[in-house]
Amino acid sequence: MSGRYRPLALAAAVLAALPVLGAPAAAEPATVTLVHVNDWDRMEGVDGRGGAAKIAAIVSAERERAEAEGAVAIATFGGDMISPSLLSGLDKGEHMIELANAIGFDVAVPGNHEFDFGPDVLKERLAQSDAVWLAGNVRYRNGADFPGTAATTIVEHGGYRIGFLGLVTPQTARISSPGKDVAFLPFVETGAALAAGLRDAGADLVIALTHNDLARDLELLRSSAKIDAVLGGHDHLALAWYDGRQTVLKAGSQGAYVGVLRLVLDRVEDGKGGTRVVWTPDYELRSTADIEGARAIAARVEKRRKDLDRSLDIAVGTTTTELDTRRASVRAGENAFGNLVADAMRAAVGADIGLTNGGGIRGDTIYPAGSEITGKLVLTELPFGNKTVKLALSGARIREALEHGIGEVENGSGAFPHVSGLSFSFDASRPKGKRIVEIAVGGAPLEDAKTYTLATNDFLARGGDRYAMFEKAERRIRAEDGSFMAAQVMEFVETAGPVSPAVEGRIVRLD
Repeated sequence: MSGRYRPLALAAAVLAALPVLGAPAAAEPATVTLVHVNDWDRMEGVDGRGGAAKIAAIVSAERERAEAEGAVAIATFGGDMISPSLLSGLDKGEHMIELANAIGFDVAVPGNHEFDFGPDVLKERLAQSDAVWLAGNVRYRNGADFPGTAATTIVEHGGYRIGFLGLVTPQTARISSPGKDVAFLPFVETGAALAAGLRDAGADLVIALTHNDLARDLELLRSSAKIDAVLGGHDHLALAWYDGRQTVLKAGSQGAYVGVLRLVLDRVEDGKGGTRVVWTPDYELRSTADIEGARAIAARVEKRRKDLDRSLDIAVGTTTTELDTRRASVRAGENAFGNLVADAMRAAVGADIGLTNGGGIRGDTIYPAGSEITGKLVLTELPFGNKTVKLALSGARIREALEHGIGEVENGSGAFPHVSGLSFSFDASRPKGKRIVEIAVGGAPLEDAKTYTLATNDFLARGGDRYAMFEKAERRIRAEDGSFMAAQVMEFVETAGPVSPAVEGRIVRLD
């Protein structure tokens, strides 16, 4: 075998097209190497680790090693590729598909962030991809597979049939933007059914590519003894778990680690006149810290970086105060950068109130006072390409939204609200839904029966992060008529000159 391994070229097939097999032919032991990456959306590395070039170097090395040993290497991806990142805000993730093709991923599962730009963009990205994308619990219009995906696939190697299935977290419906034509079937039940179908079709080994948290992955394995391995993503864990029968491998995020799982398959007598396949695992979570990146991929990344820098490294203003966008800061309380964003949104559409979610601020950085605010900085912080919409809704709905937004503050929920034109206090020691103490709009107490206008992002307006109270609100400015949040922030800063956002008592925690 030579060159890049492609499942379709070597007899991979969608489950529905496969016949049920008869008794398997005798086969010598065979080795399959699974090279796994998940939650990789940044083309460059972070702190000397990860990035496209280093991932490519490990994938290439494992392919060469497998070929030399008469084995096969399959590169797998566990979801979240096309978003969120700086450049994805401009090209909707097209550069990531280009780099993924160059790396040579063979089989992939979409993550929730694959749906961030809506189903039409995802269809375009999947059409550009060389990988086989599996999304067995995703349904599109009248129950069809999502375009460009299949539920399962089977690969043959050395007389063995290796089945893959793909599952996406059903939470995608709430935390991303899949649209009304996309539905998500139950994770565990669907996975068990797909695994049973693969076994019926003759799979000797079943691997689930999943994008969900570890607890759901383990629940999936407990529900189905027909699944041998989970190659996962979503929760950014780097781990290898094995209980002697089933295994889970996750590789962190951004390619800081590349997971390598080598499986030796053997067919042995089952004591009943037949045979069964047994497998032995060998694990490695390969740090990319000291890996020299593939030069050709590094050159592609550098070209993309220079193109981006030329267009985004122009300062639109400066901040006289420190801006802290670390995850723990934007999801726990009032935040200076959150105030800046909410102010810009409210000003852009002339609303009474501005509200945006902490989970949409992604830079995870501290910018010292005196820092230049560039287009690159703003898009790093607001990478989702969201637009600002203007809603009209009652004070009671505003109260409900704030109660929801701080309802999981102790768990670092991305729903935490950053506000403009409004101030409130809350006590997190109170029961959820009864934590708000006072709310003022424009300095006056909130009136439940009064109608207010609200500037928020189109994700929340669609009910994202479970802001269901926004879904039916009157639209004064619709998403299709709105402007990008990031552009509004840049314009706000440029117009204001030096800005001085600060924590100023908009949100007061009393407990």
